[in-house]
Amino acid sequence: MELYLDSANVAEVERLARIFPVAGVTTNPSIVAVGKETLWEVLPRLQKAIGEEGTLFAQTMSRDAQGMVEEARRLRDTVPGIVVKIPVTAEGLVAIKQLKKEGITTLGTAVYSASQGLLAALAGAKYVAPYVNRIDAQGGDGIRTVQELQTLLELHAPDTMILAASFKTPRQALDCLLAGCEAITLPLDVAQQMLNIPAVESAIAKFEQDWESAFGQLTL
Repeated sequence: MELYLDSANVAEVERLARIFPVAGVTTNPSIVAVGKETLWEVLPRLQKAIGEEGTLFAQTMSRDAQGMVEEARRLRDTVPGIVVKIPVTAEGLVAIKQLKKEGITTLGTAVYSASQGLLAALAGAKYVAPYVNRIDAQGGDGIRTVQELQTLLELHAPDTMILAASFKTPRQALDCLLAGCEAITLPLDVAQQMLNIPAVESAIAKFEQDWESAFGQLTL
């Protein structure tokens, strides 16, 4: 599977990339805007943080297909190997089809239904990103949407994979993986929650206490 961090915070990406086996970093306009740095400033720094083998994702801003394609070309020229995120709208599908012809890898983003994700895959997107928690927030079932989309891709577009996004808890991410997702992207706080379990520190402290009582030192 592929594990990504969903952030443009370079310092935090550097810190967590040292800990987690990350495949790369995903960004979106809102995430980049938080840092007050332009995309063109932050992308090289993120690439350095994850290493040359890490994959970056960045999103276009245009609403029309021609603009999306032009922005995707600029992103590709700036960061070779970047995956361009295209919102799955009518114009987005046109852009995904064109970018597929040009050899530019895309991710269909802002996916709120299994049918929407399937259309992006059939248009040529390598990844599709269902918004799990946002689907839940709108009264839907994010995990069920992922399950349905996973089945559809396996049947009709096996070259495309889900890159599940929009999580509030580690449980949501794990349920996506159990549904067969091959990739997920985690906000920094959710990634950190996967390790911050109080019982772990308590168990380690008890090990140290028992060892020290028997041997008087905490080294082997």
